Amino acid sequence: MTDTADTPAPKRPGPFSRIAALWFGVPLWQRILVGLVLGAITGYLWGEGATAIKWIGDLFVRLIRMIVAPLVFMIIASGVAQLGDARRLGSIGVKTIGMYVLTTLVAVTIGLTLATLFAPGVGADLANVAPQAVAAPKSPSELFLGIVPLNPIKALAEGETLAIIFFAIVIGAAVIAAGEAGQPVAKLLASGSEVMLRVVDFVMQVAPFGVFALIAVVMGTNGPATFINVFQLAICVLIGALIQTFVTHATVVRVLAWLPLVPFYRGVADAIVVGFSTSSSSATLPVAIRVAEENLGIKPSISSTVLPLGATIGMDGTAMYVAMLTLFAAQAFGVDLTLADYLLVAVTTTIVAMGAAPVPSGSLFVLATVLSAIGIGPEQTAIIVGFILPFDRILDMIRTVPNVTCDLSIATAVARWEKEIDVAEYRSAKDV
Repeated sequence: MTDTADTPAPKRPGPFSRIAALWFGVPLWQRILVGLVLGAITGYLWGEGATAIKWIGDLFVRLIRMIVAPLVFMIIASGVAQLGDARRLGSIGVKTIGMYVLTTLVAVTIGLTLATLFAPGVGADLANVAPQAVAAPKSPSELFLGIVPLNPIKALAEGETLAIIFFAIVIGAAVIAAGEAGQPVAKLLASGSEVMLRVVDFVMQVAPFGVFALIAVVMGTNGPATFINVFQLAICVLIGALIQTFVTHATVVRVLAWLPLVPFYRGVADAIVVGFSTSSSSATLPVAIRVAEENLGIKPSISSTVLPLGATIGMDGTAMYVAMLTLFAAQAFGVDLTLADYLLVAVTTTIVAMGAAPVPSGSLFVLATVLSAIGIGPEQTAIIVGFILPFDRILDMIRTVPNVTCDLSIATAVARWEKEIDVAEYRSAKDV
């Protein structure tokens, strides 16, 4: 018979332990959503005083941007090295880029169609708008040359995403070419990739607080009237984002990847909410990689190559928005467009959107290129940017969502084609 008289009773968890267990027991996306709703209410009630907590949101965004450059390098170099065959890398690259071009063209078409139907620029009063200078657009040759870094360390330090991707692909391909001698480097890259993903987990635990602050400041400084001031344009952006997110990208998942839709949208909820609150595809990248691997069952060899590329060139929302702004400007200034002009806008927007910076208001920096193609000069462009800029943050939040779902839907399709997805894990789409 066992004597239990001296056996100490198990300690009851303290109040902080119980609160922590309750907090972390709720799926992250639900915690972020609660932060978003509470932030909107707080900002509405507090007004411009909400700027006092702006530093919390800024800190969250800095934490995310801190890890983007090293994460992109590690996961791409590691993912390429894991492919084990340079020909397979080429196959994945062709499929991925082809899909991004296709969805971008669809987004541009949707943007042009909605802007034509709603005509948001007709009758716009631009008389008292303060022009806002925009940087001179880069030529295609400058964009192309910028892919190859003169100094890879400088590219990492300055967050030049395309240059980082190029250098990481070169390193990964070199590991494959080195064969057995390259295996120690391959293991180092794989280990570094895992460590960086753990860092992502750490950072994401503060996401609900960062989102709370970001939304509170936007609501407090702009207020709900922001939607009224540019109501027609906002409606265009909202409808276009919904169509691109739930029709175009749903088609990619259902028809091209042969997978059900509910697990996809449930699994990517974290990334959607973070993309909406930060207005940055680049800042959302760490979360997108995590949900792709943990929720959708996509193997690292695909998530680490497709998603970083998509964060740079997968700009469906940006392409749609630039197309809308182009027609908005043409309508506001009374510029009549022919069918040839529409085709020129579609092609030009598709190209420049892929070179847009994946940061808040990045689309405004490429707008000048498209407007110049239809004869709208720098002075008029500055007026359009000045008109849009005060309201751009909320519109940017909306159009970032299709950027995020574009990347994840294409990653899902490519993973399915390459047999690099755990379909059973995808169908479970477990909450995290």
